[in-house]
Amino acid sequence: MIAEIIAAGSEMLTPHRQDTNSLYLTSELNDFGVAVAFKTIVGDNLQHLTGAASIALSRADIVVFSGGLGPTEDDLTREAAAFALGIPLRRDPNLLTELAARFAKRGIAMTSNNAKQADVLAGAEVLPNPNGSAAGQFLHTAVGGAGRIVVLLPGPPRELKPLFAAEVRHRLAAILPPRSIAKRLLRMALIPESQVDARTAPIYQQYPDIETTILAANGEIQLHFQTAASTLAEAQARVDELAEKIELEMDEAVFSSHGESLEEVVLLMLGLRSLTLAAAESCTGGLLAQRLTAIPGSSRYFLGGAVVYSDALKTAFADVPPDVIATSGPVSAPVARALADGIRARTGASIAISITGIAGPGPGTGPDAAKPIGLVYIALADDLGTQVKELHIMGDRDRIRWWATQHALELIRKSLL
Repeated sequence: MIAEIIAAGSEMLTPHRQDTNSLYLTSELNDFGVAVAFKTIVGDNLQHLTGAASIALSRADIVVFSGGLGPTEDDLTREAAAFALGIPLRRDPNLLTELAARFAKRGIAMTSNNAKQADVLAGAEVLPNPNGSAAGQFLHTAVGGAGRIVVLLPGPPRELKPLFAAEVRHRLAAILPPRSIAKRLLRMALIPESQVDARTAPIYQQYPDIETTILAANGEIQLHFQTAASTLAEAQARVDELAEKIELEMDEAVFSSHGESLEEVVLLMLGLRSLTLAAAESCTGGLLAQRLTAIPGSSRYFLGGAVVYSDALKTAFADVPPDVIATSGPVSAPVARALADGIRARTGASIAISITGIAGPGPGTGPDAAKPIGLVYIALADDLGTQVKELHIMGDRDRIRWWATQHALELIRKSLL
């Protein structure tokens, strides 16, 4: 079974408001083994909303509306759903009485436009909303001979979420056949998306019952697997079987087999080996340390380090010889090497990592004036010696800084394998 979520509200078509309800609703529907195939955001226009509802009813088993159940002229969800279904609205006298009592209790006069909140789709069940004036609605019907479930929910999350939990879950459970969705997530760093797909497509195409999605973002590739079966154990066994074959193919490129972040994996590997880490950062300005310290318990393995943005602090905090900076430039392999060696000696860490580079938007100065934006050097020092990696990262300042930390974390991970 598939579902479609329709979020009503012109404000969500602006840069100032996001539809977050659909994330919650997707999670809830997935728990019933229902995949959300479509999400639609529609402005406060009756023609547009009716059209979206008609399309949704033609292709989805479950259609969930959020928002547009208020008392104002631009609250049009009830009317649009009725038009799309070809059924009338009826005014519920009990709801009308409850609305009047709600306003009286607050000492506010109820204006006539509030009465529309008592309009209910013919045949629908009213879902009480203790947190607001707009009641929800639940309708199990048929469209063109196919069964359909239509749910109308208020827009404010503080109303929608408890209403769904209290009134919609048990109704869905009574109607839907037992079905569970299982998921797996594999993550790989610093590998081209095309290369991942070329190597894995021959494998995942043998599993047409599993939805496979490849996503590329922030210096990593994610492989998402999802399937449904009558039991969670059956579904999980199926996605695990595929994930294990993909892991075997991609080998050490996979840094996470259950969704862990790269920094989590690095800290876990340090812990398993009873090692500690320190960092000296120039162009990333502490971003690497921030990523590591965002993980609970990181203090056991990440000792700290220094943000050595100026040349003077490279010397003061990491003992980089001034003549090396003057001769090679702060953005150079010799300085990266000296930073890693120096911060390791200063902190007593098992492993030290250093990052120095030109993040832009302007060029470097002094000895670095002719060096290109995106030139980054990373060095790693441990008991085996010190290795330096030269990078040329494309993009703006934020992308260069993030990718530099991604390369640094991956260099640590590879050194620990």
